[in-house]
Amino acid sequence: MLEYLKISEEVKQALSESKPVVALESTIISHGMPYPKNVETALNVENIVRENGAVPATICIIKGKLIVGASADEIEYLGKTGLKVTKASRRDLPILISKGMDGATTVASTMIGAHLAGIKVFATGGVGGVHRGATETMDISADLDELSNTPVMVVCAGCKSILDLKLTLEYLETKGVPVIGYGTEELPAFYTDKSGLKVDYRLDTPKEVADAFRCKMELGLKGGMLVANPIPSEFAMPSDVVNKAIETAVNEANALGIKGKEITPFLLDKIQKLTGGESLESNIKLVYNNAKLASLIAKEL
Repeated sequence: MLEYLKISEEVKQALSESKPVVALESTIISHGMPYPKNVETALNVENIVRENGAVPATICIIKGKLIVGASADEIEYLGKTGLKVTKASRRDLPILISKGMDGATTVASTMIGAHLAGIKVFATGGVGGVHRGATETMDISADLDELSNTPVMVVCAGCKSILDLKLTLEYLETKGVPVIGYGTEELPAFYTDKSGLKVDYRLDTPKEVADAFRCKMELGLKGGMLVANPIPSEFAMPSDVVNKAIETAVNEANALGIKGKEITPFLLDKIQKLTGGESLESNIKLVYNNAKLASLIAKEL
């Protein structure tokens, strides 16, 4: 495993001393935002994790190594290289690593890296899911199957609102993944805290969430847990504005024939432009909020 995995000294020491560690993804750096905003945001997220008593572990692939705990220089490299870095999910890992290539990890591959290193909590923006029109396209994110198999808790602002949220919840139920609303009974929808859909359970404190996940692990139940943490209301966007922008972006993507792993970056970028940059600022704030909560849960765990 050491041939493929590189854990930073800071993360390695924290794990050996049973200190709280929070995994962070890298697709948001290379594909989620323009440079230098992406690097600034990634470093801010790491600082928020530290301020809340945990050790950050940004995960990525650099020159064929699965990095757990990227350095500031490595984050800068991913940010500057941007879309030239391969967006890496589970299927991409063996090829990118064996060929000595670079990769920005999605939710699925970040969960894999975290699990290999022994990290139990992961903070991200929003998870992938069942795409709109999936009854015809079968476009379902690998994130969902990863949640059903890999024992890592994912703290997010719900599923990305570009998705079919109802079908995503149905899929997660089928796969046995608990969807927890943090302080809410309604599934947050990324840019907004409203979706009209209910989560499986509401839990109100980091300790309650940590206790539930500990129980899941001790029972030997495979897979992770999805903790849906609503975007703070002062940063939430109006649902009608979000839905109108999403509908326009989805129609344009369909007209252009954009599919697969290119669809999410395209839609997020288009929505950002349609909302005059407001969606990007909301995205950043919700990531910060998730990093804080994940750190508090990791401390309890």
